Amino acid sequence: MTIRYIADMHFDHADIIAYDDRPFDSTEEMNEAMIANWNAVVGPEDLTWILGDFCVGGPDRWAELLGRLNGRKCLITGNHDDPDTVSVVSNLFEEVAPYREITDGERHVVLCHYPIPSFRNHYFGWYHLYGHVHTAFEWGVAKNARRLLRNLYAREDVCRMVNAGVMVPCVDYTPRTLDELAGQL
Repeated sequence: MTIRYIADMHFDHADIIAYDDRPFDSTEEMNEAMIANWNAVVGPEDLTWILGDFCVGGPDRWAELLGRLNGRKCLITGNHDDPDTVSVVSNLFEEVAPYREITDGERHVVLCHYPIPSFRNHYFGWYHLYGHVHTAFEWGVAKNARRLLRNLYAREDVCRMVNAGVMVPCVDYTPRTLDELAGQL
């Protein structure tokens, strides 16, 4: 079993194509590319943590999309994930939460849709995966906070926070492993 992570898929969200300058001409093209990319790397026993902002549609649309995606799924809720919809489809996930601390192999990982520069044990080598900020100004703020904390403690294993948003170049609309995401550090 492999654990993978991805954030800010925004299935069926037409405005997100322009906002993120996504390389798609339509939501249909974007949706199909993300499904194909997911299924190319996620096997039936793999676990994928969706770090918020999955889909702008209702419960039937969520169920349809989740049914087309390989593997097991957990959801960290984001600001675009309608609570009523999430409540209806929660049985399609192994877990739904706004925040979670997990282990991935021997590594500790803090999962939240939002970046948290002073996440739990940020100075003890833990990782923090997030989304929400896309590649906008706020991502620069999060990266700057990481740089400042690393300088403060004078260590590279401090504040290992990584944007898992689909539009980040190393993610490229595909669920990624912690090792793949850590390459951003």
